[in-house]
Amino acid sequence: MDRQIYVYLLASKPYGTLYIGVTGDLIQRVWQHREKTAGGFTKQYSVTQLVWFETHEDIMAAISREKQLKEWKRAWKIELIQRSNPYWRDLFDEICR
Repeated sequence: MDRQIYVYLLASKPYGTLYIGVTGDLIQRVWQHREKTAGGFTKQYSVTQLVWFETHEDIMAAISREKQLKEWKRAWKIELIQRSNPYWRDLFDEICR
């Protein structure tokens, strides 16, 4: 059985700074961002709220999707988030259940 690969979007706050990433362990990776153990951009700008994610079975498809989203206009990313998470809830607690 293949493991799931996740493409995810973090936000600093609703309509705030956005970050797109890809990981095989969404809970662990988001925890690293939240605890600021993942250095760089997310630590510098306090981008810690999981606001959107999708699953893929193939790592290459996930990486391709991540690259695609990174090229999108900001308005398109906001629309993507709002379609499934209109109130910009932090989804971290939900994925930990």
